[in-house]
Amino acid sequence: MAKDSLSEAGLHFDDLNKLRILDPDVSQQTTELKEECREFVEKIDDFQKIVGGLIELVDQLAKETENEKMKAIGARNLLKSIAKQREAQQQQLQALIAEKKMQLERYRIEYEALCKVEAEQNEFIDQFILQK
Repeated sequence: MAKDSLSEAGLHFDDLNKLRILDPDVSQQTTELKEECREFVEKIDDFQKIVGGLIELVDQLAKETENEKMKAIGARNLLKSIAKQREAQQQQLQALIAEKKMQLERYRIEYEALCKVEAEQNEFIDQFILQK
């Protein structure tokens, strides 16, 4: 009966018969909740560490990807540059071939003219020798 009157006044006895303001059940639930909260905070901390590691890994992969992307762009630009250089070189060689063909044609015409002159001179020499 004394316990009931104390309970109505908001005072309670725990397992060790100490006087408490809180009901022992509420006190035990509070302690359990406190422990669960501590475990939850530890799990959150672990989760944050894992997420932090994941973010670092993703950042590192992003940097590596960006570096590879820049290398690929550089290689593509180099290939375009080489292609343009080859095209320019091909045009120069084609111009040189055309020039050499023209020079060959001039030499052929000059050769034919010299052959004609030689034939005329040989004919003149033959006529000159026959006249003597």
